[in-house]
Amino acid sequence: MERDVFRKIVEWNNGRKRKPLILMGARQVGKTWLMDAFADRFYPGKCVRVDLQKNVRLRDRIETSDLDARSVVDLVQAATGKAVVPGETLLVLDEIQESPRTLNALKYFNQEMPDLAVMVAGSLLGLVVGKSDEKRKASAKTSFPVGKVHFLDVAPMSFSEFLRALGNPFLVEAVETGDWKTLDAMHDELVALLRKYFFAGGMPEAVAQFAENGDYAAVRTVQEDILRAYDADFAKHAPPDLLPKIRLLWNNVPAQLAKENKKFVYAALKTGARAREYESALQWLDDAGVVRRVFRVSPPRIPLRSYRDVSAFKLYVLDVGLLGTMSGVDSRTLLDGNALFTNFKGAMTEQFVLQEAVAAGFEPHYWSSDSGNAEVEFALQGAGAVFPVEAKAGVNTKAKSLRVYRKLFRPPFAIRTSLQPHRDGTETKDVPLYAFGARLGALLSSSSSRDC
Repeated sequence: MERDVFRKIVEWNNGRKRKPLILMGARQVGKTWLMDAFADRFYPGKCVRVDLQKNVRLRDRIETSDLDARSVVDLVQAATGKAVVPGETLLVLDEIQESPRTLNALKYFNQEMPDLAVMVAGSLLGLVVGKSDEKRKASAKTSFPVGKVHFLDVAPMSFSEFLRALGNPFLVEAVETGDWKTLDAMHDELVALLRKYFFAGGMPEAVAQFAENGDYAAVRTVQEDILRAYDADFAKHAPPDLLPKIRLLWNNVPAQLAKENKKFVYAALKTGARAREYESALQWLDDAGVVRRVFRVSPPRIPLRSYRDVSAFKLYVLDVGLLGTMSGVDSRTLLDGNALFTNFKGAMTEQFVLQEAVAAGFEPHYWSSDSGNAEVEFALQGAGAVFPVEAKAGVNTKAKSLRVYRKLFRPPFAIRTSLQPHRDGTETKDVPLYAFGARLGALLSSSSSRDC
């Protein structure tokens, strides 16, 4: 499968001052596949790969060795029987969260072996990175090589990547180039493919299963297995006192999205629940990469992060296919017209638009009026302005909240998604859902852009 993030790995490899590369992301988003595919293409026969979860003996020896690059390399060579040569070898350390000392040693690779290409990944690395500075200082084992590594986020596959996996690269090219004549002619087919993506989602194993035989039941089995693996991670790695709260939060996300609350409501978890009781559990899920918080901004000004209302946020999961699995969407819904887009009051559409915005390199926020009478699902920071995004799937494109937003804040233009063909207005750009992610970068690269 072709992944867009692969290009960024190539750029890292070709960089003049190459630091060790850490691939960040939740379990099953394709980090190991990316490392293996990169090694096969650019370091054939010259990759030394170690899985630190499986190689317990090596892990234990590193824990008691000197903390420097040469010592780690010597131990890896002894364990694998392969030479690690700076300037020639790619050293891949998978599941590095199992060996905090190896993670800490990455700073010495940057200082002592800058010519050695080092690539690492781990399913729960965010839990290590997310620890407070005080906790890191308190334990050398969880010390993190700040400033000595390069991070690269790996997310579920976008809709464009899904199309490529299904053998439709020409459609991706048409969307990316803004060939609306072709896209209008292929509109119904693209909507049908989008419907399939809403069910299959972007977890690589699920996409591969769907691309192979189009078996919806097999795809759902993959998704259920992923969710079970997440729950096993909760049980294995979460502090015992947080585990019940983590599970309660995680399982409540679909219900909260379906209710279209203006923000995540702790009281909906159980009677009397308060934010302070669940803050640590929520941060754990966030650090693990399985949820994403989208904060309210008021007012929506640049930089958006400076105007966050940290007490008001919406909570999403990492993948629309997993959201459908958690919500019990079955394959029959897929075949029932546009029901898949409108079920759960648009929750899955919002999840999709969020994922596409993140894949395009944006950090979504949302806006709601203080009175609660108007809300725009997402606010994105573009070239010199903040752009509101109305994330709808239906063909009814009336958008009262966008009118309120435009009157209050006068953005260069607003974006409205739907299942209608493309329409390029002056105040509002109507973008088909299937084109949203692929066109977003070009659309927001200039506040005067007329080509969406």
